[in-house]
Amino acid sequence: MASPLTADALVRALRNEGVKVVEHSGWRTNNRNAKGAWGPVNGVMIHHTVTSGTDATVRLCFEGRSDLPGPLCHGVIAKDGTVHLVGNGRANHAGLGDDDVLRAVVAESAALPTPNENNTDGNARFYGFECVNLGDGKDPWPAAQLEAIEAASAAICRAHDWSARSVIGHKEWTNTKIDPRGFSMAGMRERIATRLGQAAPTPPPQPVVDLSRLVTAARTDPGASGTPVTYAGVKTVERALVAEGLLAAAYADGHYGTQTLTAYAAWQRRCGYSGADADGIPGMTTLSRLGAKHGFTVQA
Repeated sequence: MASPLTADALVRALRNEGVKVVEHSGWRTNNRNAKGAWGPVNGVMIHHTVTSGTDATVRLCFEGRSDLPGPLCHGVIAKDGTVHLVGNGRANHAGLGDDDVLRAVVAESAALPTPNENNTDGNARFYGFECVNLGDGKDPWPAAQLEAIEAASAAICRAHDWSARSVIGHKEWTNTKIDPRGFSMAGMRERIATRLGQAAPTPPPQPVVDLSRLVTAARTDPGASGTPVTYAGVKTVERALVAEGLLAAAYADGHYGTQTLTAYAAWQRRCGYSGADADGIPGMTTLSRLGAKHGFTVQA
């Protein structure tokens, strides 16, 4: 927990870390402080923008939208690695998230809990960087952009004497978002830790999904009354489908219902299957591929 950096201190920290910084006119007084607290701060949050083009994205993040006033972050990280500063103070980027996650960030815990509540104001607690990317899983993340995410995050951590565990993705804060999509936050924290000269965060053990129990849920849950959770491992698979953009976050509830069945069928088609082979009932090949991408192992 710390007082927020002043505008001068933030610019100095970023440039000392080797970040190319562009200060946009008015950024030092562009904030939402009149609407709520800014600080004490506890960490850095990384987002993707779902936009393309640096100029238009910077303008959007500075001004905001009709339904969400700007600034929408503190800095926009372009694909060429330039960090465009657009806000200084409270920004509309994190929204509500899980208080258990905040406690873990404050404690710099080795593992983050899975967010399942949205009861805590993150705009008061986190610096935010929006990274120019469509977030569709196809738009590339150039090396220069990833290095800038690493360096900008490390700069703030170094200034506050935080570890890399103080850096999280939006999707790790709330169960309603999937950003950033296209790189691993665990891997990014390892990069930041290395840059800071710290021991890399110990990754939590991978969840294990039992294929036979998952198949039973897939065959029985859609036709059952209500929303039974017959196997807890379903939620692990649903989170992976959410990250793939195939399932709405609201349906990552542990119930292998029709929405999950449809989403898994879409994953099977993405893996090259069709017709009766893409029926939404998991098989070892497609489930193992999903697990390899999203950090879980499969047992028969």
